Amino acid sequence: MKTKHYLTLASAALGMAAATTAQAEDGYDAPAGWPSPVVEYPMTTVRVDRLEYASPDKGGDALVWDFQAWYGGDFNRLYVEGEGQNVQGDGEDAEFESLNLLYSRLIADFWELQGGIGYQGGIATNDHPERYFGVISLESEYDLRLTQRLYLQPRTEIAVAASEVKEFGVGEGLNSVRVGMRLGYEVTRRFAPYVGAYWEKEYGDTADLSRAGGNNTEDTGVVAGVRLIF
Repeated sequence: MKTKHYLTLASAALGMAAATTAQAEDGYDAPAGWPSPVVEYPMTTVRVDRLEYASPDKGGDALVWDFQAWYGGDFNRLYVEGEGQNVQGDGEDAEFESLNLLYSRLIADFWELQGGIGYQGGIATNDHPERYFGVISLESEYDLRLTQRLYLQPRTEIAVAASEVKEFGVGEGLNSVRVGMRLGYEVTRRFAPYVGAYWEKEYGDTADLSRAGGNNTEDTGVVAGVRLIF
């Protein structure tokens, strides 16, 4: 009896599916006022992707941060992103390498196209050089899971500038490439300490400006830090 009852329900379900398919093929629309079967709810998230202490081979140690806060849904979002550092022992104040306000659109799995305005300059003082600029970026991020909690995260940064800005050591064209890898452990989904290493190199006019200022154009280093999500 149980088997017969199951087959009856299955047949009814198949009949309803066929009727729904036929209605769809006939151009049937849901009645006005019916809710969408998929509703996108906007959310707010703050993510500190990097809060780390970096120790390069040739330069000074630095406290580095990289955060983003966004509001929106799965496809459209408004971002505030900030990245900067405070080099230890150089007598200079901490600075934003970039502070961006961006509109973001999901264009493929794990890929977002972003555009907006950006700021570069000091944080606490007014005597630091400042500039504002347009921003277009294409970002990708993907963790390589080793276990449920342990992961590897490759990281690649390519910096390109449309014009030269000597006071910031930025040349026209390709500025630099930085490649790194981090090994992290998620104590929770919102708290993950990590260690890593990186290699970076400057190119073209940017490298020439660095040499003129007595700075290195290529370096490697190690990092230790934590990733946070609120």
